[in-house]
Amino acid sequence: MLRRTLRRHAAGVTVITVPGPAGFTATSFTSVSLRPPLVSFCLSLGASTAPAVQEADRFAVHLLGTQNTELAGQFARSGADRFQGVDWTADEDGLPVLDDVPAWLTARVTLRQPVGDHLLVVGEVESGAVHQEATALVHHDGAFAAARPLLPQAIRCAS
Repeated sequence: MLRRTLRRHAAGVTVITVPGPAGFTATSFTSVSLRPPLVSFCLSLGASTAPAVQEADRFAVHLLGTQNTELAGQFARSGADRFQGVDWTADEDGLPVLDDVPAWLTARVTLRQPVGDHLLVVGEVESGAVHQEATALVHHDGAFAAARPLLPQAIRCAS
């Protein structure tokens, strides 16, 4: 019931990377606080990347656009070299930052907490960049979709 219900929730698609390199597609990314600037994500404790995430002091979050659908699919695959054919640069600590994504940020881990069958990771944002305007890639009802603004006449508040 929970899985079926949550499929109705549209969520932004990101790729999270850590040194190794290791990375995975995530829809659990969220902003936590502006002061200090904190973000978070969750990862299944059984995921192949969980050991690398548990060891990492830092992580990068790549916010994807509709042009990154193939990249999102590649980082969601199990048992594959997720970095194969992907252009990226390692920062001074070996943190992979992917090229050709609309925006990214890096964060230093401030909290790592098991919660149920997942690991909650919170980090303080260190840096980031917006490279291009793009239609946001979202995941909804088991498929990738595009997040587009509603037409002005479609936005009305009930009185």
